[in-house]
Amino acid sequence: MKFFTNPTIIVEEKRKIVDEIVESAALQPYVANFLNILVDTKRIDLIKEILKEFEFAYNRFTGTETATVASVVALEAQHLAQIAKSVQKMTGAKNVRIKTVIDPSLVAGFTIRYGETGSKLIDMSVKKQLEEITSQLDLGDIQLAL
Repeated sequence: MKFFTNPTIIVEEKRKIVDEIVESAALQPYVANFLNILVDTKRIDLIKEILKEFEFAYNRFTGTETATVASVVALEAQHLAQIAKSVQKMTGAKNVRIKTVIDPSLVAGFTIRYGETGSKLIDMSVKKQLEEITSQLDLGDIQLAL
């Protein structure tokens, strides 16, 4: 991103890189045009926000729920499919798209974050269970190393 926001690099060089990216990724011509407009108007730094808003609008239009699954290790496709079915059942969404994240701090298990702003959380991690046990034992100033 620094390349595209660098004012010392001329627009033609930036467009050339956009064209190479478009060609290598086999993107549609209208995507190339859009990216070039962002480069020309010096708005390419907004691409992450634009993508986030597009995904939000697309999900709303198609009835798709996005769920982020965090686990210590990569989960198998069949487990992700089961999670998707569960989220679909809970939310009533037509479709569910799963994003995966590796989080070693969970110790074991997984978490699922979903909802428009990711505000809903299902925590099936060992880390949470250890925290609950710690709070029940009221260990005061003693902290468990997780």
